[in-house]
Amino acid sequence: MKYRTDKVTIDHWSMSYLQFGHGQDVLVILPGLSVQSPLMAAPAIVKQYERFIEDYTVYVFDRRSEVPAVYSMQEMAQDTAKAIHKLKLSSVSLFGASQGGSIAMVIAAAHPELVRCLAVASTTVCISEKRFSLFAEWIALAQKQDREGLYRSFAQKLYPSTLYEQLKDGFAAIAKTVTEDELERFMALAQSLKDFDIRNDSDNIQCPVLLVSDETDAVFDASAALEIVACLRSHNGFEHVRFNGYGHALYDTAPEFKEILYRFLTKHRDR
Repeated sequence: MKYRTDKVTIDHWSMSYLQFGHGQDVLVILPGLSVQSPLMAAPAIVKQYERFIEDYTVYVFDRRSEVPAVYSMQEMAQDTAKAIHKLKLSSVSLFGASQGGSIAMVIAAAHPELVRCLAVASTTVCISEKRFSLFAEWIALAQKQDREGLYRSFAQKLYPSTLYEQLKDGFAAIAKTVTEDELERFMALAQSLKDFDIRNDSDNIQCPVLLVSDETDAVFDASAALEIVACLRSHNGFEHVRFNGYGHALYDTAPEFKEILYRFLTKHRDR
């Protein structure tokens, strides 16, 4: 399946993206926090979203390449919106997972004219001190340059235990390839989650919203989805699909997820 990776440059910074599909409509995907660029897994991403290639031209955006030492989630959202505008994309269907879901909600609230419909999975509208403690642990492992420990903890929280046992040797091998620059970048991106809170801005989200969550989410826990529901339940076009047993990475592990996402997005194609 054909795809290409490229970058958009704005002022003094750039943002890499993956593009595939040939549909008339545009789907923008914002992945979650990762130790290495998610675009390194481009063939796997394209395979995962092959259901969409006839109807959508798909763009998967990484975070900007030149990450400042202090970089807020709101700044990430603004930079991503700038990249979308630079590529002359409009009326996009927007899907964000985990941290990418939080960024997607900020974009939808700040740029309602840009987003036709919004889907988010395993995400949150706010990060409490307790919720940030997991990210603080990951930051500490990165500071110690404990690559394998970081990947082990990361994967254990993302995946159900049975799946983690199948994948752990592969993660250990990948951990050996992580560079010091990638660890520094990861720490800055993880630190951005501290004190994140979009609850007061959620009313500015005007488009239909799909939330997908899992009761066994070990990163944000089940209460994160309830907080989003509290913010958006009266919103016209809000839908919530709940899983149980697929873990935080349900967007990868739940077999039904891509079809649920596809049905929601296509339902709102003519909006």
